Amino acid sequence: MWGCGALLGARTRSRLWREVLVAWGRRWSAAAPYSASAEPSRVRALVYGHHGDPAKVVELKDLELAAVGGSDVHVRMLAAPINPSDINMIQGNYGLLPKLPAVGGNEGVGQVVAVGSSVTGVKPGDWVIPANAGLGTWRTEAVFSEEALIGVPSDIPLQSAATLSVNPCTAYRMLMDFEQLQPGDSVIQNASNSGVGQAVIQIAAALGLRTVNVVRDRPDIQKLTDRLKSLGAEHVVTEEELRKPEMKNFFKDMPQPRLALNCVGGKSSTELLRHLAPGGTMVTYGGMAKQPVIASVSQLIFKDLKLRGFWLSQWKKDHSPGRRPTRLREVARNRPKVTDTKTVRSRT
Repeated sequence: MWGCGALLGARTRSRLWREVLVAWGRRWSAAAPYSASAEPSRVRALVYGHHGDPAKVVELKDLELAAVGGSDVHVRMLAAPINPSDINMIQGNYGLLPKLPAVGGNEGVGQVVAVGSSVTGVKPGDWVIPANAGLGTWRTEAVFSEEALIGVPSDIPLQSAATLSVNPCTAYRMLMDFEQLQPGDSVIQNASNSGVGQAVIQIAAALGLRTVNVVRDRPDIQKLTDRLKSLGAEHVVTEEELRKPEMKNFFKDMPQPRLALNCVGGKSSTELLRHLAPGGTMVTYGGMAKQPVIASVSQLIFKDLKLRGFWLSQWKKDHSPGRRPTRLREVARNRPKVTDTKTVRSRT
């Protein structure tokens, strides 16, 4: 998962965001309510028929709402974010590509309007999120199979529910699956102000883990530092500070990290490896710098460092669907706050 914005330029993101806002802003009042009549209802969706620049290939279209079958669920979308993986999928350079034409959006939250006669897991009024990527959440409403959805609590903030299934779950799995961390252990990560990074900070704090959070330098670095610390970050350092010799003294007052989370690659990932404890693990889940991960021979031989990768979609394939609702409830209990996330919200 390109969880930090890899392959997504700021200009492309900005253009698509404006397009999505304009498109979605026009349509909520015109969205047809669910009807059991024989005449099909129409819904609006952001659709792409071929891969390319999202600002050029994504179109606002009217779609026919399918009839609700016995195992189907009619869902009205409440909110859906724009993630880097959404952009990568539209561009055609993601690890999972839906059949074209496709509705954009891999994440979001909707409210159940009606259910088929065989549905037992959800009922009208419940909130649901996609079980897997590729469902197509950038639409007013849709009919999905029950197995494609997971129920979530409706008493959490709407924006948190809409962004629960990708970034927080990625953060949770990386913290739990690669090192047997105990309260007081430390974790180091780059791109710490990304969606995953902010979730790591909050979940780690709830688990009693100490975090070293690396960010790029900027004019308002103190403002960013204060914001991340308000989420639970213990230390916030810039990429430049991480490269200074003085960082060796930094780890005299706290344990060297056993786990590093890399969303950047290039020199940034090399610096994370340099500060890992012997036998530690660096997990790569993104590549914002579009540069390879470089590890020195001495780090691999003398420190016995481990390099791993993580993709949430692959984790879902490898684990039974029955485990997912339990894991989501664990993440939801921590209720990671969402900041600086572009989320399209219903105005019905």
